[in-house]
Order: sequence, then structure tokens, then C-alpha cells
Amino acid sequence: MEFDYDYIIIGSGFGGSVSALRLSEKGYKVLVVEKGKWFKAEDFPKTNWNLKKWLWMPALRFFGIMKLSIFRHVAVISGTGVGGGSLVYANTLPVPKRAFYTSGSWGQLENWEEELKPHYEKALKMLGAVPNPQLFDADKALEKMAEDMGRKAHFEHPHVAVYFGKEGETVKDPYFEGKGPNRTGCNFCGGCMTGCRHNAKNTLDKNYLWLAQRLGAEILAENEVTDVKALASEAYEVTLRSSTSFFRKTRKLSSKGVIFSGGVLGTVKLLLKLKQKSLPKLSDKVGDDIRTNNETLISVSTANKKSDLSKGVAIGSLLHTDDNSHLEVVRYSRGSGFWKLLHLPLAQGNTPPKRVFNVISQLLRSPVSWFKTYFINGWSRSTAVLLFMQSVDSTIRLKRNFLGSMSTGISSGTKPTSDIPESKELTKRYSKVVNGKATSFVLESLAGIPTTAHILGGAVMGKDASEGVINTKNEVFGYNNMYVIDGAMISANPGVNPSLSITAIAERALSLIPAKSNGAKNGIPEPVDRNTSI
Repeated sequence: MEFDYDYIIIGSGFGGSVSALRLSEKGYKVLVVEKGKWFKAEDFPKTNWNLKKWLWMPALRFFGIMKLSIFRHVAVISGTGVGGGSLVYANTLPVPKRAFYTSGSWGQLENWEEELKPHYEKALKMLGAVPNPQLFDADKALEKMAEDMGRKAHFEHPHVAVYFGKEGETVKDPYFEGKGPNRTGCNFCGGCMTGCRHNAKNTLDKNYLWLAQRLGAEILAENEVTDVKALASEAYEVTLRSSTSFFRKTRKLSSKGVIFSGGVLGTVKLLLKLKQKSLPKLSDKVGDDIRTNNETLISVSTANKKSDLSKGVAIGSLLHTDDNSHLEVVRYSRGSGFWKLLHLPLAQGNTPPKRVFNVISQLLRSPVSWFKTYFINGWSRSTAVLLFMQSVDSTIRLKRNFLGSMSTGISSGTKPTSDIPESKELTKRYSKVVNGKATSFVLESLAGIPTTAHILGGAVMGKDASEGVINTKNEVFGYNNMYVIDGAMISANPGVNPSLSITAIAERALSLIPAKSNGAKNGIPEPVDRNTSI
């Protein structure tokens, strides 16, 4: 039979982009389907007050790069657009500690730390990761806190996917012997998470996807996959429809293989739907073992008018606070103060009424200082977001309800919570250093529901279909030439920003797929080593 494509890849994030390039190098005809839009530098908003360009809310005709999904047990921040989460993430690429490789459903299936090491090295080079070269006010405050705690040796300049070069100077591609796009040196504006307007952030459309297109891969933006059916010929029929137009006509394409790379919320939602009818042999573990990195996001706003906490890259420093936890300082560019509308004073309490009382009492005790925090001092200029993560494990489950949308339940362990004692203690310490007040997302303050930018799992690895959705080669149990290669495959809690791990595991999975029988294409040169060793 003749098929439209050898592989259709659903999603263009860290898993989908690696798949697109490596399959194209192997001679396959590839289509990448992305529900979000293409973005050029000038398409990104100047600040996050421009909600139409920043948020993905199709019902309101907002087609931006960030999506906020709220469930009973967690609020999730994710990315949309060609390049997936790389458009909105904070560029930070840490390697997980040893516990990640030996825990979870995949822990005993391979020697993962040794197996993945060369793929981490390759991923770091492909993403152009280098240590952040310069600290600014928010980072220096974290460094001071580390000194006060006696943990200065555990303070780091993290590897970040940013081209630094000479500030504001545009040069010919410095990464792939001129085969990539021109790049411009970072100006440390702090706008990484609203979309880099200065051509410095190493998003996936500037490396993996850029190179894949030049080898023939097609990228179809503003479309979403609604169905995948197995054909008698061991191939697949994929149904698409527009994700942005009012008139959402569908069309069908055929392929020999399918790769699910839509991120946890995209992949798991689709797999749960397909299991009910089109792909009934999918494992019953679909939607199970979902992790949140056991993290909290707490903002601290300083009263010191001389400080500018918005200056720097999105995450320019991190502190390993103990063997299981670490803290990162996150920033938005000056003027990006939208989040303050959704933040309330940091509160504790084992019931919502107690938390509400805690919030109100804080506001009443210091009305003037809280007024300044919200209305006088520029929010992004005066605010650092403390991202606290742990490798301590707890999991939830995603499931389809009777309306066809997703809801959450507890899978194993305790439910996710924003009330993590270590996080609260670190927040107090940082607040003392910067003379600041702590706030958090309204759901955290009032209900104890945590927010995560790192939702993982839901299609994890296992020794068979009773323990996982995919095997150690990322192949879906029950179907040939079908893969899950994105955050849904992460089978343990990394306790750090997961983008590098997704990229490395994707590199390994694609290395195990043989070249097309008629021969691979000329690949790309080895990326330039810009001090990316781990």
C-alpha cells in the first residue's frame, strides 16, 4: 500500500522535535501536527498583559503560547505552538540525580543512568546549553541565602538553552556549521517565558525542527488529531481538524507509524479517548502514574525599590537545598505583571475557611505594604518566583469523565499539596534576604492546590502492559510502530526541570529505530561543543 507518510508525529515539543529530525535523517517521510501557531520573534507579546498573544484559550480566540489547565488536585502550566513547551519554558536544563534512574515503573528495566548518559550529552549540545554566565539581583539574593544556610557549595549557575554571544549582536548560526538560523546575543531582559523577542532563546524551531524541515519534514500548525485508527495493513489512519478556525473540517491521512508527542495533557487525553473505541488494546495504565515533580511556585515581592528582580534569564540560579530538593529563582520581564491578579498572600491551613481567614488577616495587618505590593511597585520588577522541586514521589491519575473532558484522582501516595514545610521555610529565608512578602496562585492560597509547570507521566514504561503503556524502546504495548515520546513517558520523579530528560530519552528511542530501507539522508554536522559537559 501507498501511505501519505511514514510517520505522523502528534506534537512538536521536546519529544516530537527530536523524532522529526532523527526520522528525517533516517530517510522517512515525516509529518508533524501541532495544534498551536507558528511564531516569529515579533509575534510574541511584549508583556504578559497581552493575553491574546500569551495565553492559549481558543474559546476566547486567544492563540498564545501558554495554557493553564485547572483540575481538582493540581493546576498545570503547559506550552502550545510550533516548538511546544520550548516557547514558554525557562530554558533550564539540569540533569536529574541518581534516584530518578532507579525508581518508578522503569527503575529496574535498564541501567538508565549509564544508558542515557551519551544522550544527555547530545541533547545538551543540540539545545546549545551553557552555564548562565551572569547573576543579577534575584540570583544574588539566592546566593546570599545559600551562604547564610552554609550551602554556598550547592549554589549553581544552571545550564540554560540561550545564545549569549555579544549582547544584541546578530551572527551566523553558531551551532550547526551555518546550517541553522542566525542568532542574536541575549540582553538578559527576563522575557523568556512570554516568548523571546530577541532571537536569543534556543527554542526547538531553531534547532531540531529547523534542521528537520531542511531534510524534508513537514510541519502542519493549527491542527489537532482527533482520531487514530489501526488499519488491517498494520498502518494507521489519522484524523485531523483545525484547532483555530471556526469551520473545523476534518481530513484523514495514512501512515505506517504514529508518534504521540503532545505532552501529558495532549497525549494522555487523546489516548484515553482512543482506548474507548479506536485503539482498545491500549494498556489500562493509560492516565496512571502522573507526577507533578512535587513542586511549589511561590512569589516573593521586595519592598526595596533599588532592586530589579526582572533582570536576567528566566532561571539564572539554583540551590540544592538537600539531597531530595532544590530551589530556583524564576523571573518575568519588566512590565509583565499579569500574575499579580491571580496571587494572594501565601497562606496555610488544613481547610479552605482557615486559609481564607489567614489571607484576610495578613491583608488587614499590613494594608499599606500589601497595597504597595499589588499597586505601587512594578510586580515583575519587584518579584521573584521561587520554584521548589522534590524527587519525593506522589502520583495522580487522569481519567475521562462522562462529558469527555479530563479529571484527576489519586493514584498512589499522598495527594499533591502546596503545603510543603521545606518550601515554606525556604520562602521565609528568601523573603528575609530581599525584605519581601510572599504570595502564591489563588488556588494554592485558598485551597492548597499546587501549581506545576512540569506535569509528567500517564503513559509510563513497564515490563508489560500490566505495568506500563510503553516498553523500554518507547513502543506502545499492543500496537506495532506506535510510540509515546514526550513528558507522558517519564516514569519516575526527576525532581528537576524535565525538558532535558525528555530530550535525552527521545534521542535514545529514535536511535533504536532503523533507517529506512532505501537509505538515510545526509544528516547534520555534530553541534558545536559550547561547554555542555555533564
